[in-house]
Amino acid sequence: MADIIVPELAESITEGTIAQWLKQPGDTVEKGEFIVELETDKVNVEVISEEAGVVQELLAAEGDTVQVGQVIARVGAGEGSAPAPKEEAPKSEKNAAPKAEEPAKEAVKEEVKHEESGERTIASPAARKLAREKGINLSDISPVDPMGRVRVQDVSAHGQKPAAAPSAPAAKPQATEKEDDGRTTREKMSRRRQTIASRLLEVKQNTAMLTTFNEIDMTNVMALRSRKKDQFFEQNDVRLGFMSFFTKAVVAALKKYPYVNAQIDGDYIVKNNFFDIGIAVSTEGGLVVPIVRDADRKNFAEIEANIGELAGKARDNKLTLGDMSGGSFTITNGGVFGSLMSTPILNGTQVGILGMHTIQKRPIAVGENVEIRPMMYIALSYDHRVIDGKDSVGFLKTVKELLENPEDLLLNS
Repeated sequence: MADIIVPELAESITEGTIAQWLKQPGDTVEKGEFIVELETDKVNVEVISEEAGVVQELLAAEGDTVQVGQVIARVGAGEGSAPAPKEEAPKSEKNAAPKAEEPAKEAVKEEVKHEESGERTIASPAARKLAREKGINLSDISPVDPMGRVRVQDVSAHGQKPAAAPSAPAAKPQATEKEDDGRTTREKMSRRRQTIASRLLEVKQNTAMLTTFNEIDMTNVMALRSRKKDQFFEQNDVRLGFMSFFTKAVVAALKKYPYVNAQIDGDYIVKNNFFDIGIAVSTEGGLVVPIVRDADRKNFAEIEANIGELAGKARDNKLTLGDMSGGSFTITNGGVFGSLMSTPILNGTQVGILGMHTIQKRPIAVGENVEIRPMMYIALSYDHRVIDGKDSVGFLKTVKELLENPEDLLLNS
């Protein structure tokens, strides 16, 4: 018999949540094959079996919190088959009413059959747990999410009928969410959302954060992108977006204002001589910030390809801790959701973050004339303990000037 143990995840991570079991009791598992997916504060981690055999038992359910070093399953020798049947109940019990847990067991069996057919339902850990408790098969639920992911709200709403006067008060299930006459819904925060909330509050309380704003006339960069995008795609097999322009402009501005690329370590200011730029990506589980390493050494095509790869991994929950560790400065783009202006919050120990916003046509004074131009507000939130107003305004002004004259970015590449 071999134990499946929660492995060491990272220096700062001591526990995780069972996101989903990839194997069930009775399933055959090969040595090195993934058996369970864990959700941690930062990323999802798949745990392998160190031995080949048959899954004998699972010691934790999906949605449970488990500690590093905890035994969560056992694998033993044998051939892949269903678990051994339990002793037959006495005849007097055969005709008794089904036990309360039987619907849940049947739902689990149906879900396993559904997954074995290659049609695994995508669902959050909390939704899976609630479905088991209610005895609902996930494949029978019609999710609201256009991507097809089942959430706890979908499980709760499944099969609901107009309320009738109950013959006796029913006990409320111990679930991850509960409803109060349909007026409110309580949903437990995911581990990642709890971590995001804790760290953002910590940054807010422990930094002297200020935000300064400017605006960019996007006419020239949009015209350049329009002229070059087809040729760029043919040569590099990657699309030319705005993020590579902003990343290049940020790197050039960081070189000019090195304190914006720094961090505080006790009584010391540590100026980073590298340019690892975090690109904030929105996922269903919350905001994550994968890192474009050594952005100063990469050309436009390499930056676009790197961002596309990281964004894809983020959406598929395939980011590793290495993809998100470190970083010297962050760019976040609320404009993709239509945000006109915002004050971004600093990321971890970094002292600066640039916020991009939506491009909006507005009347602008150009010389003695008023013209309609595509404009974008940009915001720099910074830690005033390290960065003074002169550097913050100068940094933002440099980004603005480079993007309004995008050919100049080639001189800084």
